[in-house]
Amino acid sequence: MRVVIVGSGGQLGQEFHARLPQATGCARDNLDLVQVSTVREALLRLQPALVLNCASYNAVDEAERDVSGVFAVNALAVLEMARACRELDATLVHYSTNYVFGRDENRRVPYREDEPPAPQSVYGASKAAGEELVRAYCPRHFVIRTCGLFGTRTRKGQPANFVQRLVHRARKGERLRIVNDQICTPTSVWDLAEATLRLLDTRAYGLYHYTSAGECTWHEFAVAALQQAGLSAPVEPVTSAELAAPARRPAYSVLACDAYDRFGFGPRPAWLAALGRCTIPAS
Repeated sequence: MRVVIVGSGGQLGQEFHARLPQATGCARDNLDLVQVSTVREALLRLQPALVLNCASYNAVDEAERDVSGVFAVNALAVLEMARACRELDATLVHYSTNYVFGRDENRRVPYREDEPPAPQSVYGASKAAGEELVRAYCPRHFVIRTCGLFGTRTRKGQPANFVQRLVHRARKGERLRIVNDQICTPTSVWDLAEATLRLLDTRAYGLYHYTSAGECTWHEFAVAALQQAGLSAPVEPVTSAELAAPARRPAYSVLACDAYDRFGFGPRPAWLAALGRCTIPAS
């Protein structure tokens, strides 16, 4: 089966390439999703049976100033992938985010797959649009919402996720200020890739949530990550209001993974256990 990995240079794309070494990788240097008109033609030329779209414009704050750019990558290019996969009768796996939720500031119950998105940010809105376009245009699809991906792979030698950036900053002796009023479930790319391959075997197309088990604040996650890395740097808890980031983030965006769990694949690893397998060791 011919597989194309879009976003093969990112941490999730690299994880899939390690598992599927014969797959064709499409990174920014040979498939720039901002050039939306080239996406469909590229896939029709490659003739895949499976497309794993691991690419995303995920600079949440920058997206507030770059609306056209974030919608080009997260929605319009995704539409072209969906159109191409429909023409090829191929399967499209598209990843979305917990940030499609969060407008209900009093929410403290995990979001189910069947609940309507209500994003707070331009980034979240662009991902919600991408989801709907895949579901509308590509019959053979898996849309998988996840949260806070982390792993050991880097992007061109640079930190590629929250954990890596945190550890990098701690080693440099930088001041660490992390929000303690945003609750979510960080998830390892290893576990997400494994879950995706299991879902593909079911051929039960549709919308799924997949995250690690449990929940925590970003501050709790940061403290645990530094402990796992053998670092004792202090982490200052701050509120979202104090941090004053350009984009609003959900106060609570834990995802219920009922649709995935119904298959009986076994318990999803807790976020702390997943972190123990993926944190960069202290140097």
